Amino acid sequence: MKTNKIIYTIIIAVVSAIAGVYSYTLVFKPEPKIITVEKNRVPASFASYSAPTGTNTDLTYAAEHSVHAVVHVMTKSVDKGYYGNPLYDFFFGPGTGVQPQPVIGSGSGVIITEDGYIVTNNHVIDGAEDIEVILNDKRSFKAKLVGTDPNTDIALLKIDAKNLKYLKYGDSDDLKLGEWVLAVGNPFNLTSTVTAGIVSAKARSINILSNPNNRFGIESFIQTDAAVNPGNSGGALVNSKGELVGINTAIASRTGSYTGYSFAVPINIAKKVVADLMEFGTVQRGFLGVEIVDVNKAVADELGLDKIEGVLIVRAKEGGAAYEAGIRDKDVVLSIDGNVVNSVPELQEQVGRHRPGDKLNILVKRSGKRKQFTVTLQNATGSTMLVSGNDLKRLLGAEFGEISPKIRKQFGLSNGIQVKKIYNGPLKRGGVREGYIITQANRIAVNSLDDLKRILSAGDEGLFLKGLYPNGRVVYYGINIDE
Repeated sequence: MKTNKIIYTIIIAVVSAIAGVYSYTLVFKPEPKIITVEKNRVPASFASYSAPTGTNTDLTYAAEHSVHAVVHVMTKSVDKGYYGNPLYDFFFGPGTGVQPQPVIGSGSGVIITEDGYIVTNNHVIDGAEDIEVILNDKRSFKAKLVGTDPNTDIALLKIDAKNLKYLKYGDSDDLKLGEWVLAVGNPFNLTSTVTAGIVSAKARSINILSNPNNRFGIESFIQTDAAVNPGNSGGALVNSKGELVGINTAIASRTGSYTGYSFAVPINIAKKVVADLMEFGTVQRGFLGVEIVDVNKAVADELGLDKIEGVLIVRAKEGGAAYEAGIRDKDVVLSIDGNVVNSVPELQEQVGRHRPGDKLNILVKRSGKRKQFTVTLQNATGSTMLVSGNDLKRLLGAEFGEISPKIRKQFGLSNGIQVKKIYNGPLKRGGVREGYIITQANRIAVNSLDDLKRILSAGDEGLFLKGLYPNGRVVYYGINIDE
């Protein structure tokens, strides 16, 4: 009886609960929560994003196409450092005990024409007495050095061959951050090696070409995370279409091997250098005649600038191209030919694509107002003429020749050219006499007339010469070539 009473009580409780819930729904009628997703609707927080079209992450065509146009560059040279015996030198003269040491080098290069022009890095072939190029199909050729440009670390070679597979130029300006690229070369003598990465940064300066010892060096590197190692120098950086967009040049590493960063010369710089070397044998460098620095917060505050942008002209050299066009100290360059410049490397890259005599449209900000100027670039001597191989006599007032084997041996010289005849001109005004042996110009070793031409085309304030006379007296000269 007691059990029946308990069961009855539970049934009454359950029925009461159901009745209560039913009554609540009749009175309040809560609305159901319905989520509707429209077809192809972009969430509001991402409405401003639009995915790029035509993105190609299939790199197989680019890899297959580029390996046949990238070559292995082998160099042979002699280390002419001193390995002699002081006793021999005392009795028989300096240099009699020198034992030259053979040096073998290795790098990469890129075929850019079907008839055998090859671009590589200057540091790959610097000082080489013999250059051999090995193609992807194992054929080997002796290469001729057409010319070099230490200021961009570019060199041009030529082999005697036809119908070669080559890479077409792309446009390095079109590269986007995050875009896939391939590095193709011969690291550690491993031929036809392909690595992939993305563009990490553009217009990067790492102070290996442009530094206090070479203020005319141009650095506006493409930075990537494609693996580049010793031997990759001079190889190709290609985009997904298999176009040449850069020449792999350097790595940032404490060990000498790849650790995450690699750098390439943009092809828009390299192709201008190559064109000059093909046509003139030397680079035709155009100058603005200015000293420049980046605009940062400290500079903007000091000058009262309303915005951190552009590149500040610290000094416009009187008589220089910029000064002649009307640009002055403390002007801020905003763009060149419509291309925005916000760093020194970006400005150097834009100017470095042009020759003396070319006109640039430069937009500057002065006292808060924008002004447009047309600047005609000048050469190293302050004129707009192009410099050819026959201009040394006219520019410097001298004729040059090779050093005799006797003098080389006597003083242990591994490089240099000698002043054979001197006329009225900059060298004579500077005090140079016939017989002077030039071993360095602007702190760069001089091995030939071509070296002196390249140094002349790279400087805008004359020459600083180091050398000696046949009596052994070492003499330094500062030569003003603007007079």
